[in-house]
Amino acid sequence: MAQKLVTSNIQRLNIRKEYFEVKLETEETLQLLTALNRHTTQKSLAQELGYSVGKVNYILKALIDKGLVKVENFVTSESKKNYRYLLTAQGIREKIAITEAFIARKKREYEMLQRELESDRSSLGEGR
Repeated sequence: MAQKLVTSNIQRLNIRKEYFEVKLETEETLQLLTALNRHTTQKSLAQELGYSVGKVNYILKALIDKGLVKVENFVTSESKKNYRYLLTAQGIREKIAITEAFIARKKREYEMLQRELESDRSSLGEGR
């Protein structure tokens, strides 16, 4: 009976791997990549960004696994929790691409809101 329960749980948890992969194009990833050089702990990074430490850890691990970030610990640090997170060359390229995509998305949103605003003004008979 216990074996069946374990097998059943494993099958239930066998969700597609892609579901758990971090989507790099998110604003959260961009914020984390931008703030990396200012922090030596995941806790301080999480506090600045307003994320949980678990979320920061999850995103950082994915970025490290993808080769976008490398980690070095401070040899002189008394606390083994202090690390230096460095963007790799690939990480810098990815940050640039994410930033450009973010700006393009925000421009589209702005233009859409401008059109909606103009339409609302027109329907009220107001012009600029």
